[in-house]
Amino acid sequence: ALEGLQHKYRETVLFFPSKGQTCHAYCTFCFRWAQFVGDKEMKIASNDARSLHQHLATHRHVSDLLVTGGDPMVMKTRVLARYLRPLLGNPQLDHVRNIRIGTKALTFWPHRFVNDKDADDLLRLLEDIVRSGRHVAIMAHFNHWQEMRTDVVRKAIRRIRDTGAIIRSQAPLLNHVNNDPNVWARMWSTQVGLGIVPYYMFVERDTGAKCYFEVPLVRCHDVFRQAVQQVSGLGRTVRGPSMSATPGKVEVLGVQRLAGEKVFMLRFLQGRDPDWVGRPFFAKFDAQATWLDELEPAFGESAFFFEDRTAPVLQAV
Repeated sequence: ALEGLQHKYRETVLFFPSKGQTCHAYCTFCFRWAQFVGDKEMKIASNDARSLHQHLATHRHVSDLLVTGGDPMVMKTRVLARYLRPLLGNPQLDHVRNIRIGTKALTFWPHRFVNDKDADDLLRLLEDIVRSGRHVAIMAHFNHWQEMRTDVVRKAIRRIRDTGAIIRSQAPLLNHVNNDPNVWARMWSTQVGLGIVPYYMFVERDTGAKCYFEVPLVRCHDVFRQAVQQVSGLGRTVRGPSMSATPGKVEVLGVQRLAGEKVFMLRFLQGRDPDWVGRPFFAKFDAQATWLDELEPAFGESAFFFEDRTAPVLQAV
């Protein structure tokens, strides 16, 4: 594997630029804590734009580049442009159609898009990528509707949207923060009103300070279901609750009694093996379970269908 790059899913490459592996502020619940603790062996980062572009050029099935961190928006625009501008006008990279940038800057530092010294340069960069015929998605991390109340964040949202970029929102369900369907419903409705596309409700990952923030899967589904019932179809673009686990992104579809057994209904939204995507499977109901690896197969099965295939797939990535 190339340093600073993850290619977990066939269509999508994650890139961790070295200058983007800090944040404007640090979330206690962040699952990427290894990026910030000073352990170079654990940190994922690269400043090698050429290797990134070579990897993309030799993997023609890749349609999406996700620049992530940390937070790439802590970087100066000229640094971000080193990675993104070479995609424009290069026929060897014309298969990369979607550029995603993961950031919480709209919450912590919306001035990045408004009155930072190179804010206008950043918006021009986004606009140029859109004009090249590509889709630009700002993957905005909003955990609560309160984060969208200020004038400056609303101005930042307008300025981003004026470039032609799309803002998609995602957040984990966090105990003591947003463990309330009314909070989620109001957040999604607010986002739709601001032109933001609700995208993901994530389950708090099994890392870091999870004991304080984690929520049982059955509660996650209840919150999601009660929240999504309160919004119009425009807000129901959101998917979840989703676990970003080792085999892939697994959605909790609900709880049912089948063949005399109470079970979780689950499916892959994304998988290490593309054949897993959309495939439903079942786990024994566990009222305390908070993550995929705490679940057991239902109906007397000895293992989930993907378990004996995960290791070979990981070796091939």
